[in-house]
Amino acid sequence: MKLTLDTHSLINYLSRQLEHFYPDDRVVRDCLIQIMPAVIGRMDYCFSHIHKKYYYHNGQSIFNHLNSDHYAMFLYWVANEAYQHQFLNVAEKAFLLNKALHGIDAFYSIKLPDVFLFVHPIGTVLGNAMYSDFFVVYQNVTVGADVNGVYPGFGLSNVLYSKSSVIGSCMIADNVAISANAFIRNMAVPSDSIVVGVYPEAKIKLNNKNNKNDFFSALK
Repeated sequence: MKLTLDTHSLINYLSRQLEHFYPDDRVVRDCLIQIMPAVIGRMDYCFSHIHKKYYYHNGQSIFNHLNSDHYAMFLYWVANEAYQHQFLNVAEKAFLLNKALHGIDAFYSIKLPDVFLFVHPIGTVLGNAMYSDFFVVYQNVTVGADVNGVYPGFGLSNVLYSKSSVIGSCMIADNVAISANAFIRNMAVPSDSIVVGVYPEAKIKLNNKNNKNDFFSALK
């Protein structure tokens, strides 16, 4: 993977950010050293499947620390990897830094799939749903629970466009697009569909496109 900062410099860069935003004198650098190889490995695997400019070129995935979409995804991986290692201080800070820098609420304990894509995700909230590979999320998207604490489930190759919301016991099958401004709640959506409109009047139309081909290559 091609990094715009080498691993050592990237660790120092993130350490300084976390310590500046959250100056509680708790050491973060040693934890980052331990988790960074796994973070970069996860990022390399994901980016190598994204058929978009800036992510993959000439047989090599690319991470630019000054590309905000890249960095938002990177901070999720840092927070999640820290959480898995029980470095909760780092997990909390990386989550909060992502929220401060990019306006995205993707809590460190949620399990995003191995291959996903954030597209300028300002104002997006991703709750503790079941996510699958080739998941794409745009800005101002909400994925959350209903009043009973039930979250949605997503199949493969789903795209949530800007200002869409998926709430509650929604089972979204494969190759589904939730259109801009759509809102659904406790609704099943079959494969190869486009969802338009607002609950309880939301409608399902045929999706003639292959969402995965628009954004990704096949899993390697």
